[in-house]
Amino acid sequence: MATDRYSSPLSERYASKEMQYIFSQDKKFRTWRTLWIALAESEKELGLNITDEQIEELKAHKDDINYDVAKEREKLVRHDVMSHVYAYGVQCPKAKGIIHLGATSCYVGDNTDLIIMTEGLKLVKKKLVNVINELAKFADKYKALPTLAFTHFQPAQPTTVGKRATLWMMELKLDLDDLDYLISTMRLLGSKGTTGTQASFLELFDGDHERIKKLDQMIAEKMGFEGVYPVSGQTYSRKVDSRVLNVLAGIAQSAHKFSNDIRLLQHLKEIEEPFEKNQIGSSAMAYKRNPMRSERIASLANYVMADAMNPMLVSSTQWFERTLDDSANKRISVPEAFLAIDGILDLYLNVVDGLVVYDKVIRKHLMAELPFMATENIMMDAVKAGGDRQELHEKIRTLSMQAGANVKVNGLDNNLLELIAADPAFNLTLEELQQTMQPEKYTGRAKEQVEEFLAEVIAPILEENKEILGMTAEINV
Repeated sequence: MATDRYSSPLSERYASKEMQYIFSQDKKFRTWRTLWIALAESEKELGLNITDEQIEELKAHKDDINYDVAKEREKLVRHDVMSHVYAYGVQCPKAKGIIHLGATSCYVGDNTDLIIMTEGLKLVKKKLVNVINELAKFADKYKALPTLAFTHFQPAQPTTVGKRATLWMMELKLDLDDLDYLISTMRLLGSKGTTGTQASFLELFDGDHERIKKLDQMIAEKMGFEGVYPVSGQTYSRKVDSRVLNVLAGIAQSAHKFSNDIRLLQHLKEIEEPFEKNQIGSSAMAYKRNPMRSERIASLANYVMADAMNPMLVSSTQWFERTLDDSANKRISVPEAFLAIDGILDLYLNVVDGLVVYDKVIRKHLMAELPFMATENIMMDAVKAGGDRQELHEKIRTLSMQAGANVKVNGLDNNLLELIAADPAFNLTLEELQQTMQPEKYTGRAKEQVEEFLAEVIAPILEENKEILGMTAEINV
């Protein structure tokens, strides 16, 4: 690693080697050559004077790219595509004259961008499905464990640990829906020419419109796509980049929400993210266990959400059939969104895989608040024993205030049950009241909701994607 120049933390610290390769120079230029082969093959099959020998020569040098020749040529001509056409021609003298025939730079540039983004989306999907799978195991394991639920981060009615996990999963399921739709609608630019009119190909094919239409479809199929965008200027619409990054930003939103919940739960000492044996939480405070993985998810997620603005600006400000003010921006903003979301999903998987649940702390917190939440049941029991509902409601409200003050002002335990038992209007003993303190009575259908959600929503997703399950994630720092 060079230490005398800037290097992106996305490469050095956060993104996987697999995602880095998808957006690498090597992947880009190999894809260029694959596209040139697909173009030549299709043109030959449609009747142009291109030989099998020329195509075999192109295939023989598809992967051994002479970067040094291309680099020297680019210094002279200041054009990356023509430099690589020249370098490919040096290696393929017989095919030199038919490389890039009829095409413009966007034939390789834009089609490659679409191919690379599609591959990136498929890797994102693989990781997203594995996170959902890991969360499903967690939700199932803790589907019946009562825990204190919060609204406004104030104690509310109980839920279960597993039910809370389904909330994280539901958001990821929505992201997966968007991702699946986006992947299914990705197309190539095809061979559209300088302003999208295919005029150069009309010349090549002597005005035969049908063969030109077939050319686009043949190239798409050779590159593994269903088809091409039916109309374009010189470039594919930059709206595509915006759609892609919006879906990535959606995943970032979901991951950020999860990371916030884990950080708050770790503060409560109820659930912790993994903490390695020799990990240092603080340089000053040796006892600290900081939720650094979740904090990193939040940090990277903020970046992806902000980055989604870039292709919005690019798309909205393109002029007519093409301007070049997209180029510098998309070279940075699109790959970095993918690298960042890749790092986020690796962290997400790593955290879920190693979550530590402290059930005794969870129960302690719940039991401290449960008397307040049980008041409606207590009131109903007292009415059954002959009490007046309106009178009892006011008494419970007053006693709840006293018990709340006992906790918050005096720093003592919640004594609401003792206060109720001491009031003859309720006609209930302390023992009878304590029998109502079973958290499972107050979690509603949480357990059943988890079981139904996993069976009806998640299981079909995991079955459909079973061939991509089984990932684990290591984090770099």
